[in-house]
Amino acid sequence: MERRRQAGGIVHTYQRYDPTNFPSPTDPSGPDLVSSAFEHSLMYGSRRRLTPEELARAIRIDPSQIQGFGPSIDAIRAILEERKRKILATYETDRVQQRAAEELVAIAHLAKPPAELRKRYQRAVQTEQIFELERLWYSTGNDHTPFAHHLLKVMQSMGDKYQVDELAAKYDFTGQTPLTVPEALEVKQELEKIDELLEQLKEVEQNGQIGIIDLEELEEFVEPGQLEQLQQMQKMVEDHLREIAEQQGLSQDSSGAFQLTPQAYKIFQGKLLSKIFSSLQASKTGRHQGAIAGEGAVELQETKPYEFGDSLANLDLSQSVINTLINRREDEPIRFRGDDLEIHRTRNSPKCATVVVMDMSGSTRYDGQYMHVKRMALALDGLIRSEFPGDYLQFVEMASFAKPVKRGEIIDLLPKPVTISDPLVRLKVDMSRQDVSEALIPPHFTNIQHGLQQARLMLANQDTPNKQVIVITDGLPTAHFDKSWLYLLYPPDPQTEEATFREGMMCKREGITINIFLLPSWSQTEEDVHFARNLAESTAGRVIFTGGNDLDRFVVWDYVNRKREILG
Repeated sequence: MERRRQAGGIVHTYQRYDPTNFPSPTDPSGPDLVSSAFEHSLMYGSRRRLTPEELARAIRIDPSQIQGFGPSIDAIRAILEERKRKILATYETDRVQQRAAEELVAIAHLAKPPAELRKRYQRAVQTEQIFELERLWYSTGNDHTPFAHHLLKVMQSMGDKYQVDELAAKYDFTGQTPLTVPEALEVKQELEKIDELLEQLKEVEQNGQIGIIDLEELEEFVEPGQLEQLQQMQKMVEDHLREIAEQQGLSQDSSGAFQLTPQAYKIFQGKLLSKIFSSLQASKTGRHQGAIAGEGAVELQETKPYEFGDSLANLDLSQSVINTLINRREDEPIRFRGDDLEIHRTRNSPKCATVVVMDMSGSTRYDGQYMHVKRMALALDGLIRSEFPGDYLQFVEMASFAKPVKRGEIIDLLPKPVTISDPLVRLKVDMSRQDVSEALIPPHFTNIQHGLQQARLMLANQDTPNKQVIVITDGLPTAHFDKSWLYLLYPPDPQTEEATFREGMMCKREGITINIFLLPSWSQTEEDVHFARNLAESTAGRVIFTGGNDLDRFVVWDYVNRKREILG
């Protein structure tokens, strides 16, 4: 009966383990399951859930937190290395290589190819090309002929010779015992299995990664009692990870796959922001804004003497009382005077309304650019929720069409599949027709004009003069609307650029600032750069060139800076 393989790894064998030595699941230094789960979801969306095995392989724990970790790994390695040493000291491979070559020649000579295939067959055998033999097999046109059957035997023999030659080249045998070809193949399989287990042990020892060691393979090399101890330790590790998963907001569905809860979103966004701002501080830029003195909403620690017109809502009561006690005479009753009062300085925190237009066209699948875009969106959402809760933030997915996206749906976005590979595309369709639906339209084009239009409509009713659109794209637009007509044009066409510029100017007239973040792409040219720069200049906006890995950092820090400068 086949043993069901469990998730998790091993780490202990001969020594007794101590459950109290395991780190608490609430320990902040414990393994980070949330980031691993989110990275998986950023890549695949909701199409494929993260399995327990995949999560276990993605997690790293500190080996020093598990008692007996090092000695256990050393003991297992010693068993495997000793087994390998004995095999190499027992056998020799010169004679089996010769035997494999002789068997190939013998079986090849028994074949009787048709006259039209004879030369090709002889050349394939002489050069030992299995691929050519496969092509010959298909060329026979009938896999039931005697020659077709014999070709399969020749390919099998040639494949065996390949493996025997690889065995002799890969390992240094020092023994004297000869091998048959089947025995050599078995020895090769066992040595490769040992090498794979040794590599797993090495990786586990270095980073404590769980779920690496194959217990089914290891069973062949250890005693039953030793394997039972390994399985017990494995169960402890699994229980430990399950507790951590619950603490970090990962839940398992009925199939055992992991799902992300709102708690996991919050934790991951916090980790993103912590990482972003730590790198910014390393580059000598601080997170905190410079104070904008005035009648603001955010109270500062710094104080000043009261002046006529200052709001008493920001009164520093303790310092004011101290000033009064210091300044009054002994026989005088306690009375507050104007020059005794201390007022906290304040700074303005202007409300900002932002719409982020995220390019999910087909080209963003290259180098995983779409993952950087989604990571940025989650980081920006986390920043505004925690630091600027009064701000307005919406997201728009942009490809052939632009659509509003809820915060909870961002992680499931994927680049649109490319359905047209023609080098020249000139399509237009009237989307007002009853027989036309969006599902019938190639989805992978880039419609920046529609993205800006959707953003402008979202910002129209916001009661703040500080409105902005953040457009994240990798190049020129290839689609636009003209009333109800949708145009899909590739290579990019001037009329699409003109339509995009017109929409940009409408945003400018409504006081909306356009900030373009241009991602690098394998197909990017000077025309892409010029388009982004011209759109930003014509609308009094900005264009920022950034690599995908830095996108979340640049967007978040740009947002904080713009808050400080007061948009508009």
